[in-house]
Amino acid sequence: MKRIKILVALTIVLLLAPLSASADSQAASRLAQLLKPINNYEANFEQFILDGSGNRLQRTEGKMWLSRPGRFRWEVNAPYRQIVVSDGEKVYLYDPDLEQVSIQPLDTRVTRTPALLLSGSADALTENYRVSRAQQGTAETFTLVPKTSDTLFESLKLTFDGETFDALQMTDSTGQQTKISFDEVTLNPSLEESRFTFEIPDGVDVIRQG
Repeated sequence: MKRIKILVALTIVLLLAPLSASADSQAASRLAQLLKPINNYEANFEQFILDGSGNRLQRTEGKMWLSRPGRFRWEVNAPYRQIVVSDGEKVYLYDPDLEQVSIQPLDTRVTRTPALLLSGSADALTENYRVSRAQQGTAETFTLVPKTSDTLFESLKLTFDGETFDALQMTDSTGQQTKISFDEVTLNPSLEESRFTFEIPDGVDVIRQG
C-alpha cells in the first residue's frame, strides 16, 4: 500500500512537466496544452482504493503540494497520518504511527510507471503510452495505456474540468483501482523551499532503499 501511495504522488508530480509540441496525436497534444502552464500545484485530495469488483478497500484524505521538476509533498491526514516528500533527488515516506522513515532515490527512469508522467518529458509520454481523449461537457478525460507490459499499472486516467486538473484514476493488472479527486485547487502558488525538505525526526527507524 505504501508503494502505491508513493507511485501515485510521483505520478502527479511527473504529469506537471512541460510536454513538447511534437506529440504524435491530437489527444497527446491537447494533454500537453493543459499541462504546460502548470509549474506549481496545491490542492486537497480524497483517495479511494477499490478492488477488482469495485469494493472499497481504503479511503484517505489530505493535502498535496507540487513543484516541477520532481518535487512534491503529499500529506495523508485521515484515517492515518502519513507524509511523502520528494526534494527532487530523494523520496521520504514518514509513518508517524510506526515511527519509521523510508528513503529511496527519485528514479527518473520510471517511464513505465505513473511516476515519471508528472515531471518527465513529452517524448517519454508518446514513446511509452497510447493516449486517448474523451469529453463530456466541460470535463476532458485522457487515458494513458502503457505500450509495454512490464508496468505497475494497466491504465491511467487524468480528468480536467475546464483547464483545471481535478482527478486521477489508476488501474493495475489485478483490476484494483486508485481514484483521486482534488478540490480547493490553487494553480502556480508561491511555495516555500522548506515545503519540499524533510527533516528526519529524532528516534525514528530509518530504512534506506537503493
